[in-house]
Amino acid sequence: MAPTLALLLLCQLALYTAVASKKGCDRPILSDGMNTEGLQRFYSPGDMVALSCKIGYTTFTGSRHIVCTASGEWTKLRFKCSSISCSLPEALDHGDMELMDIQYQSAINYTCHEGYTLQGASTIKCLADGEWSEPHPKCLPVNCGLPPIPKLGKAVYDRVFTGNTTVFGFGVTYQCLNPLVLIGNERGMCLSNGKWTEPPECKFVSCPAPKGIPNGYMTTDAKREHGYKETVRYGCNLDYVLEGPLEIECLKTGDWSEKPTCQASCSVDIKRGRILYRGKKIWIENFTPNKVSHKELVSFYCMNEEKKCGYAVSSQCIDATLKIPECFEEPGKWSYLAYSSYLPSEIKQC
Repeated sequence: MAPTLALLLLCQLALYTAVASKKGCDRPILSDGMNTEGLQRFYSPGDMVALSCKIGYTTFTGSRHIVCTASGEWTKLRFKCSSISCSLPEALDHGDMELMDIQYQSAINYTCHEGYTLQGASTIKCLADGEWSEPHPKCLPVNCGLPPIPKLGKAVYDRVFTGNTTVFGFGVTYQCLNPLVLIGNERGMCLSNGKWTEPPECKFVSCPAPKGIPNGYMTTDAKREHGYKETVRYGCNLDYVLEGPLEIECLKTGDWSEKPTCQASCSVDIKRGRILYRGKKIWIENFTPNKVSHKELVSFYCMNEEKKCGYAVSSQCIDATLKIPECFEEPGKWSYLAYSSYLPSEIKQC
């Protein structure tokens, strides 16, 4: 081989060995929050890369530079980025907020309860500088004007206030001048639509002269009109029981409240036998006077044929009607006189 050619080959081999001994670096693998824009696919040994954080992230610690070494490895990555967070919002009085996170680009949606309106933005976002895009809103109560006052009446406010406006939930109590009567809502309220509830009216109310009841009487003979809330008492004749209220009242409608009735007493319609009345066993011929007041109970004795024992069945007097139980068998005259000790009322009870 010619000396010149041999020398040329030796030089090329040396150059190849030197180049082959140096390795390049692939694109560096960066952690979340680091900016990857502008990075190359391959770097030569000695190349330096300056790192930075994405928008919404801030430098946490470490040098921001890494270097590609001859071994094809990057120097140790000490640079870190942490996400920017906004301040934790305060609770929204009289409203709700929808919140998932407080980091950069997170959003809060605000809504107010019924009767309140939102003052401020309904949605705010966390910005890259750690501040919210808008001030936190408030929920303010709906305003109403002054409450309407009925003619010849007045409104008593729930609390002291100033100015010519009231707010949602504010209430009043209405009153009428005597002897007028309040017809309608006694209470008024500022509503969520900014209006007041319908006010009542103040009217003079009277009821017609009261009427009597069958088999009873009134405690007054005054055949006149009566004013609102005036009362009349009733009573019943002898042997009748008052059913219902003892007195009636003149109502706002100009009508009387429901009147009572007088209910008649009952007689026990059997000729022979023994009854149980007010806890005592009484032969019917000794039951004098034969009278049971309305709603009182009388028990009749029946026979249990299978067990050969007697038992009592109650019946109630309802306005002159006292039903005899179907199981009761009235004894014949001879049996009643001669064998009274064998009657259901006298034998062993079931």
